[in-house]
Amino acid sequence: MKGSVTDEKKFNRVIAIVSIIIPIVVAILFGVKLPNVEPLSFLPPIYATINGITAVLLLVAVWAIKNGNQKLHQNVMTTNIALSLLFLIMYIAYHMTSDTTSYGGEGAIRYVYYFILITHIVLSIALIPLVLRTYAMAYLKKFEDHRALAKYTFPVWLYVAVTGVVVYLMISPYYAY
Repeated sequence: MKGSVTDEKKFNRVIAIVSIIIPIVVAILFGVKLPNVEPLSFLPPIYATINGITAVLLLVAVWAIKNGNQKLHQNVMTTNIALSLLFLIMYIAYHMTSDTTSYGGEGAIRYVYYFILITHIVLSIALIPLVLRTYAMAYLKKFEDHRALAKYTFPVWLYVAVTGVVVYLMISPYYAY
């Protein structure tokens, strides 16, 4: 049985609240520095790797559903959501214990870096309600709606995952380890 309109409204309300709260909390915590704590400088390559794994798993999930393997698709997408939460926790922890790293590249590459960084950040914020709504549609067994929304969610999520790795690779020479 498909989810009811009431269930969908409840999900939409929670998704809206979560989609607003997460970026606000991240922005606030980004400015908080924990005193007397060792910098967690080992985290950036780990959370960049998580972004890379997420990108690969997104491709696996699309392959799975196109080949009729709904269970694998569901498991991979649930894993991607868990990886995204893990990334977020590590990202916040790093920034609460470490100084911000400035990009040191010069010339045209600097503009490329900031373009990639800004689009990555903006789309990662927009991705929150997209992922949650797409997941909710599958949970509610509204597969036509899920499919329609996934056509937008997938490329945005893939872009955010891939550019997360690119941003890390571009800024990593400037980290103070």
